[in-house]
This record gives sequence, structure tokens and C-alpha cells, in this order.
Amino acid sequence: MPASSPAPSPSLVAPPLMRRMACWLYEGMLLFGVVFIAGYLFSTLTQTRHALDNRHWQQAFLFIVFGIYFVWFWSKGQTLAMKTWHIRVVDARGQALTQKRALVRYLLCWLWLLPPLAAGGIFKLPAGELSVIVIGWVLVWALLSRFHAQGQFVHDALAGTRLVHFKPDLPPRPARFWHL
Repeated sequence: MPASSPAPSPSLVAPPLMRRMACWLYEGMLLFGVVFIAGYLFSTLTQTRHALDNRHWQQAFLFIVFGIYFVWFWSKGQTLAMKTWHIRVVDARGQALTQKRALVRYLLCWLWLLPPLAAGGIFKLPAGELSVIVIGWVLVWALLSRFHAQGQFVHDALAGTRLVHFKPDLPPRPARFWHL
């Protein structure tokens, strides 16, 4: 009988799916500010007067800005949304990510959106139908984590990374000199 793989360390267990998805949504809200500032910077530097002018260059610029944002924060362990939801990204051994591994994770994270968007472009789907397909794909992609032994997302398994619960110890409370 083959030996079963050892159970993951409790510190390397994935947070519940609902908490990870709440973090994912919160990250999207925070990225709105990143997109706003980066879009404003791009439009100012290129003197773009109409939203559809330089559209592909702006998308490429935002792809790079997002890459810098995520690679930087993931190599430090957490984005702001991850801190809020007590989630940390580590490599398979529980160590901090290198920038190279964070970049691989960033590229693989696009599997959340690119396949349905590519299908929408190929089949020229209207925005309403494309929205339903994107939401359905995200739900399926998230639920696939239920089939992973440690509950990790597919892109994390492919990148050799994992999301783990992380709550730093609270600093000691200062001593009080009076009692109420």
C-alpha cells in the first residue's frame, strides 16, 4: 500500500473559500484606485483626449502596473486586502515568495479572467452575455479549489504558491496606571 502524503502543517492550511473570495472582491475594489491613478497618469503622459484612443497601449500599461503592484506586495507576503482578511501568500514550503515566483503567480492569476474574455472576443458576445460567462467562470474556478488536497486555487497549485491564514500577534497592551 502506498504511503499517503503527510497532512499539511496547520499553518499552511488554506483559509475558507468564502474568506478568500471576499478578499478577492475587496482587492478588486482597491484596484479601482490603482486603475484610476494609473489611467490618469497614462492619459496625461500620452495626451489622450478620448477613452478609446490608445486603448490597447493603456491596457498594456495597466497590465504592467498590476504586475508591479502584485509582484511587489506578494513578495512581501500580503496586499492590503490580504492583510484585512488575514491571508498571506507563501511558497509550497511556507516561505516568502521570490519576485520570480510572485511574477509566475501573477501571470497564472489571469486564468481567472482571460479564458472567458477571449471566448467573448472570438464569438463577439454582447456585454450582458459576456458578464454571465465571466461570473460563471469565476465561480467554477473558485469551486475547483474544493478538489485540491489543501484547498488551494488551481493557479496557486501551478505556481507553487499557497494562500494561508495569517494573523499577526497583537502588540502587548500598555500598562494602565489607573483603574476605572
